[in-house]
Amino acid sequence: MRILVIGCSGAGKTTLAQAIADRHGLPLIHLDQHYWRPGWTAPSEAEWHGQVERLADEPCWVMDGNYSGTLAQRLAAADAVVHLDMPRWLCLLRILRRTLLGYGRRRADVAPGCPERFDRAFILWVWNYPHRSRPKTLRLLEAASKTVVTLRSLAAVERWVAHGMPLKGSG
Repeated sequence: MRILVIGCSGAGKTTLAQAIADRHGLPLIHLDQHYWRPGWTAPSEAEWHGQVERLADEPCWVMDGNYSGTLAQRLAAADAVVHLDMPRWLCLLRILRRTLLGYGRRRADVAPGCPERFDRAFILWVWNYPHRSRPKTLRLLEAASKTVVTLRSLAAVERWVAHGMPLKGSG
């Protein structure tokens, strides 16, 4: 099984993806570990698309990350999608908390050489996500013939996890 976990930064993708991987015994792929190079350097577009293709070709996985430029590519490979469609305020609060508590240290879900930092452009990216990236995500999800579980609140995530994270028949 291939399960894609998507949503705005700060929505809880990493935490939920880990829980899904543990529950279903699947390998976990954090796209941030594969995208970033030391010093928060981005790969070329061609390099990134090739990397995503190789990752998506694996026989089973739980994959978390945004990267809307490769979302269609990942959706094509996925069997199911968990879309964390959380409120902007929650995502921003979590990003700020993560930055303050982890400043200068590398998170386990990010590539080596990428310590947590305050990044104004990233904060603005999260702020603008509902208007800039969310509509494209919703269009791609609507067009995909995949099982999609959309969770819009912390309570919805908790209920879904408590019920065993069902993927069949959801959507």
